[in-house]
Amino acid sequence: MKLTGRPDGYFANPDIKILMPSNLRTLEKGLRMVGYGPKIDGFVLSMNRAAEAAAPAARKIFMDAIVAMAFDDARRILSGGDTAATNYFKDKTTPQLTVAFRPVVEKTMAKNGVTQQYNALVSQYKELPFAKNQDLDIAHYVVAKALDGLFFELGQEERKIRQNPAAQTTNLLKEVFGHR
Repeated sequence: MKLTGRPDGYFANPDIKILMPSNLRTLEKGLRMVGYGPKIDGFVLSMNRAAEAAAPAARKIFMDAIVAMAFDDARRILSGGDTAATNYFKDKTTPQLTVAFRPVVEKTMAKNGVTQQYNALVSQYKELPFAKNQDLDIAHYVVAKALDGLFFELGQEERKIRQNPAAQTTNLLKEVFGHR
């Protein structure tokens, strides 16, 4: 999508920026203390670049969800809360988005060296005294965070539209609803 699927769409947005996984924050602190801050920063940037590369795949999947929308779905969206449409898209598209995002994330991470960076960071951390063993499917983590960010942005835009009908001319609405 246009807001997330561009350089800095995730990385420069503090609401959706992908950070080190919470279970690796101890690893991050330990490595920063011994001078590996720039490597961690590069790793975080690379995870965000992978999410930004995957985000455009959402457009077609969202369009397919609109075409498949039943009358009852449309009625629930119109009469629903501030994020009823976002919730519809999340419920209807998450499995397809996960499948579509994963290969793009994996390819981008391989190109940017994310997996190698992650493995190097973890192995360096394991060499520190008293370090705990930390393992994670980093591609799964990036895909999940990319989807969280995508739906967060969609929900923010939906709230604006519901609160201000003039916002219905925004680029996101045109992107999601304008290409039937």
